[in-house]
Amino acid sequence: MQKATSVPEFYKEIEQLIPDPFQKEIGHFNVFKTEELYRAGKAQVMPYNRRAYYKISLIIGKNRAEYADKVIDIEHNALLFATPQIPYNYIPQNENQSGMFCIFSEDFLTQDNSGVKLRELPVFKPGGDPIFFLSENQIAEISQIFTKMFREVGSDYIYKYDLLRNYVIELIHFGQKLQPVSAAGVEPNAYRRVSSLFIELLERQFPIEPPHQKLAFRSARDFADQLSIHVNYLNKVLKEITGKTTTELITERIVKESKILLKHTDWNVSEIAYSLGFEETSHFNNLFKKHTSLNPRAFRL
Repeated sequence: MQKATSVPEFYKEIEQLIPDPFQKEIGHFNVFKTEELYRAGKAQVMPYNRRAYYKISLIIGKNRAEYADKVIDIEHNALLFATPQIPYNYIPQNENQSGMFCIFSEDFLTQDNSGVKLRELPVFKPGGDPIFFLSENQIAEISQIFTKMFREVGSDYIYKYDLLRNYVIELIHFGQKLQPVSAAGVEPNAYRRVSSLFIELLERQFPIEPPHQKLAFRSARDFADQLSIHVNYLNKVLKEITGKTTTELITERIVKESKILLKHTDWNVSEIAYSLGFEETSHFNNLFKKHTSLNPRAFRL
């Protein structure tokens, strides 16, 4: 799997220099018009990998988005939230492409300067819903936010980065309001806190990048020990919140990662099995086939 694309590498891909004023600021932010890059031939091929920065995209046009192990067809319009934790790309299906997107580094929107914790926001949490289809009215509202970004980026206002952070947060909240209430809401009870900590600990092990990397926590007991709770209590909590056992959730995530590695790396099956914590390749083959009805080699074809 490719390493995460850095901000300088992104600018190299689009054949632009990093604007000097942005290099001197705490963190990085910039905003772009998709059609301008597309006309210049710089946005037609987007490699499937992780980026070392956050990205919010207003996509207008027929596209196919690949996000983690999912493929989502965008017929007309969508809002996409991309996080450094998850590999993705979207592929134009015709030449009628427009829209806008902004990129920003994690240190641009720290809790100290924005009041938000990026990794805890629903639109950026692994396993959440990062793509939202939009109505014409919603496109108009989002376009207004991006227009304010473009205007402010080019201004000499001394506090413009404070305004730009506010506009990014406005986009984030716009996306979160598009989610079901249950997904965006936070219920302050112990079960949900434990469930959230488990998911965070599980996702922290991914993505798998070098073949010699190996999962540290594979069993329900591994996670219970890390969370300093009894394994039976962890199972009870997760069953109550998600309807699934600890082992089922771990297995689902391992199968999801194995699909990504099979489709987007040239590692052999034994390397993938080892990186996912299987001492025997046959055990990995059996688990994969049980959950996909295909063996790993057939799935890769």
